[in-house]
Amino acid sequence: MASTARTVDINEDVTKALRKFRFQRRSQGHAAIVIKINKAALKMVVDEEYDDISIADLVEELPRNSPRYVVLSYELKHRDGRTSFPLVLINWAPSSSETTMMTLHASALLDFQRVAEANKTIEVRDAEEGLTKEIVDEKLLS
Repeated sequence: MASTARTVDINEDVTKALRKFRFQRRSQGHAAIVIKINKAALKMVVDEEYDDISIADLVEELPRNSPRYVVLSYELKHRDGRTSFPLVLINWAPSSSETTMMTLHASALLDFQRVAEANKTIEVRDAEEGLTKEIVDEKLLS
């Protein structure tokens, strides 16, 4: 019989923060909520929230040696002139991260994707080079 036990708990504070973030109305710019795993407690916690942040600034704020889940409300300019704000899950998993944290992070990804309800997931392994406005545009417009 297969076990459905989670390795990492997505607590109610994270769920509430994601729900609030998802339903905020935006008229311009990008916003992000960053979630990390508390290794000792084996639970997810909100690490940071950003409003009207550029992709370059977001990359500067994210740790170089530790994985994070980033839910990004992205201001997307469509080719036909429309603007939309899709939710994008960025799986920030720098290759220089500690192995045990990467394992925990990977094991909880599917559960977090379900809770985040993002339109698209972007995997980022190589920090600055892996996350740019051009990369996000390409993923969302393809």
